[in-house]
Amino acid sequence: MNLDLILTFVILGITIILFMSNLIRADLVAVMGLLAFVLAGILSPAEALVGFSNSVVIMVAGLFIVGAGILHTGLAQMASKFVLRSAGKSENKLFVILLVIVALIGTFMSNTGTVAIMLPIVVSIAISIHSSPSKFLIPLSYVASFSGLLTLIASPANLIVSETLVENGYKKLGFFDITPVGLVGVVIGILYLYFVRNKLLPKGKKRGGSEDEHQLSPKQLSVDYQLGGRLYKVQVPEESVMIGKRLSQLKIPATYQLYILKIVRKSQEGLNLLPIRYQEMAGPTSVIQPKDVLYVQGSLENIEKMVKDFGLTIDEEQSEADELVSKQLGIAEVLLTPHSKFINQTIRGIGFREKYNLNILGINRQGQFVLKEPSKQRLRFGDALLVQGSWDSIELLAQETNDVVVVGQPQVHARKAAASGKAPVAAGIILLMVFLMVFEVFPTVISVLIGSVLMILTGCLRNMDDAYSQVNWETIVLVAAMLPIATALEKTGGMLILSEIIIKTMGGFGSLGVFAGIYLLSMIFGQFISNTATAILFAPIAMNAALSIDANPYTFLIAVAVASNMAFATPVASPTNAMVMTAGGYKVFDFVKVGIPLMAVVFVVMMFAIPFFFPL
Repeated sequence: MNLDLILTFVILGITIILFMSNLIRADLVAVMGLLAFVLAGILSPAEALVGFSNSVVIMVAGLFIVGAGILHTGLAQMASKFVLRSAGKSENKLFVILLVIVALIGTFMSNTGTVAIMLPIVVSIAISIHSSPSKFLIPLSYVASFSGLLTLIASPANLIVSETLVENGYKKLGFFDITPVGLVGVVIGILYLYFVRNKLLPKGKKRGGSEDEHQLSPKQLSVDYQLGGRLYKVQVPEESVMIGKRLSQLKIPATYQLYILKIVRKSQEGLNLLPIRYQEMAGPTSVIQPKDVLYVQGSLENIEKMVKDFGLTIDEEQSEADELVSKQLGIAEVLLTPHSKFINQTIRGIGFREKYNLNILGINRQGQFVLKEPSKQRLRFGDALLVQGSWDSIELLAQETNDVVVVGQPQVHARKAAASGKAPVAAGIILLMVFLMVFEVFPTVISVLIGSVLMILTGCLRNMDDAYSQVNWETIVLVAAMLPIATALEKTGGMLILSEIIIKTMGGFGSLGVFAGIYLLSMIFGQFISNTATAILFAPIAMNAALSIDANPYTFLIAVAVASNMAFATPVASPTNAMVMTAGGYKVFDFVKVGIPLMAVVFVVMMFAIPFFFPL
């Protein structure tokens, strides 16, 4: 045994131990292992970094963006409500229905794509029933892997073993040839997860959506600050004396104790074009135009005076406070820090509007709401301010930590506001992506990139910065850094030596013994390299082993396809495991304690199922 081979197994062993210990973040462990292979001279820098350009890694990044579009447009919430209605009040029934849906979706697309689509839906469901996502996400990943055995196209490993058969003069696998074996796996997997979910799966932290998520939402803030009773819409007729003047010239706050918060106007109508309504935050430099709609805060009595003086018209129906929240504009609550230089100063005196490009709608002072002329109030420590303006300005204010602290997550509310009403668009993009995958119009990674780009172009995500922020870079680095392990094992001859040992050791038990050995070896190495790499490495080994003992190559190659998909024991065993690890708050050992018993059960079952459908 040469030195490189010994070093490869030593590095791999240490990497596994560090993964199991959870002392260092998984992505850092993976990068450290990668560097060790380079420093030991086993991999060149180019070989070590090739994982970062791998199509699987690019696909996973794209799927995070697609998943974010599903979540932010409300499509995930809609789907979760449908599933909840189907399950009624039974969490057991809900669990089974979810996994069956995952299996059905996974029949016609990759397990990674299945998890990307279902992950935001499953998280939304868990929040809706006040449960922990950790009780659902490992089962989601595992059943998605089982579904890879239901059709020929459901997993790259299936295509690889089929191609290996063709290369050796055998008939390729049919679309549904592997389906009977896959159905056995899906049933066993769902039954196992159903019975162990409350014993082996971590309880996690329950997430109550109704309390946690909505407490500081813009809609709830507008209710808390009683904006609904002081917000009106005012129309600007073409003959109004306001037209053409800046708000600073009109001196409306000083004269009427009113505040114009938002202006909605129509663009000029072109030939055969419908007018486009857009809105802007009202400020001193805003110029009033004909047919503008002004959102005015203040008492009805003062608004009626202003309307009379400027020749305006007031809507009979009072405006709803949540109309202040839109794709461009929002509201948020801000607290003063103990050492804020704003304390004991008036809002007008500190130039809050000029400095942050935001309006202050009200002050919460120890539970009492100050809504009348807030700009004249002297601020005190403990005051909470309700601010209104563009989402970009609110997010910039959130970065200001010396004087104020923005409460809640304005970025999240901004994303939801921007994607409001886009759920049908997101659904259409998902259907298009699945169509392109199923009919192999383009390579899978290209279909995913098309879906992710469309999510941005159609407004399901606000912009590229929003898209980048949705990618779980820990997962991306983890998968990319682990992929070159297959190259190291192949270069050092580790795979060949292990296959020879299996044949010599298990050959005494006949074809069934070698069959079991091939399955076990494929399954073990599938915990550390992708199912695609596992199939590429072990399909030729299985073919040679079958031919050398005059056994049925189909049986051995189906074993490789099945074992390659049984990647349950580590978070790096499959991109889907890595995707759910962060979302579910899992530790490495969670995959070990749930995955290894499942692998053992499936191994025993497959020793009978595969030879039954594909006789030795």
